[in-house]
Amino acid sequence: MSNTEELERKYAVLFPHLNERQQHLIAAFDGQRLGRGGIALVSRVTGFSRPTIYRAIESLSQHPLPVERVRHSGAGRKPLVQHDPLLVQSLEALIDPDTRGDPMSPLRWTCKSTRQLASQLTAQGHPISHMTVAQLLHDLHYSLQGNAKTKEGKQNPDRDAQFRYIQCQSKSFLSRGWPVISVDTKKKELIGNYGKFGQEWQPEGQPVEVNVHDFPDPDIPKAVPRGVYDQQCNVGWVTVGCSHDTASFAVESIRRWWREMGHPLYPKAGGLLICADSGGSNGYRLRLWKLELQRWANEAGLDMTVCHYPPGTSKWNKIEHRLFSEITKNWRGRPLESYQVVVNLIGATTTETGLRVRADLDSEFYPTKVKVTDRELATVDLHPHHFHGEWNYTIKHKTTKV
Repeated sequence: MSNTEELERKYAVLFPHLNERQQHLIAAFDGQRLGRGGIALVSRVTGFSRPTIYRAIESLSQHPLPVERVRHSGAGRKPLVQHDPLLVQSLEALIDPDTRGDPMSPLRWTCKSTRQLASQLTAQGHPISHMTVAQLLHDLHYSLQGNAKTKEGKQNPDRDAQFRYIQCQSKSFLSRGWPVISVDTKKKELIGNYGKFGQEWQPEGQPVEVNVHDFPDPDIPKAVPRGVYDQQCNVGWVTVGCSHDTASFAVESIRRWWREMGHPLYPKAGGLLICADSGGSNGYRLRLWKLELQRWANEAGLDMTVCHYPPGTSKWNKIEHRLFSEITKNWRGRPLESYQVVVNLIGATTTETGLRVRADLDSEFYPTKVKVTDRELATVDLHPHHFHGEWNYTIKHKTTKV
């Protein structure tokens, strides 16, 4: 057996059980033992550099280190920040130029990735790798973060008071056994073989194939899911429209909910509380919304009380996180190939807390830009509340005389 084969076999058995210092010492001993050319041979077999082996040879003649130590005290590469005291300051100036650096920083309008930071620091005379930048950022308590949607724009001074008023109205209706519903329109969805965000389990290597592009196109049919969420019974109703999201469509979805779900659950109700956003097809300024509610109030024989959430607070509408979010989870990764697929997926939505959802398709056409005259608006028996009457009002039903 040659020296090379002997060393390879020896090191393959021993090195997995030894620390770095012990490996170097054995390699140094063998290099000396083999005589001329021994150090070159050991270096080739182990992959250790010759300077490393020479330093280990010197260690053999020195006082042994404690068993738990691998290197002499003070040995090893010094941290980069010790060699470059201005490194951390320069890094923080790039990360936060407005408060810690120059507002005209070269990365002021650039996404600050570790590679870009490393490149800029190197250009400034601070050679560094992107991996070291990442480690320094962690040490400085930085982390990768997305945007936080917390700023709601200009807020009405009575914002919180309106929330309390809605809560008070809800308790009043529920105490009488009358329904309280949240209404809104979910984001429009393309109908066809288009990709959907999310994933679902499929046989390995067999993903659902969808179209490459889904560019906006007025000719592509779209689903308009208009929802009603019953806060007391934890049930939802969604009318899937094929046309436009108008006030007429919004009231029609409530009408269908009442006929299919609401009236059977609340046969003795004399009124209905509708919690809605302040804009969109059920906006508090929209004349058609109030006119259509009056028409349906007359049909159903119910008084309609409407409470709008303050502007900029639509995310607090209960339908968003109790109904719409669950629908989104249920159809994630599933192409909405037809209107019937949309209806079926919505209707199959359930939760562990007992949410039940029903859905139907509304194929009627709802024109936009419908104008309501002053005379038509005068037919609405509108009773504004004392507190923010523009947001809170009751529409009294009118009994048809025979």
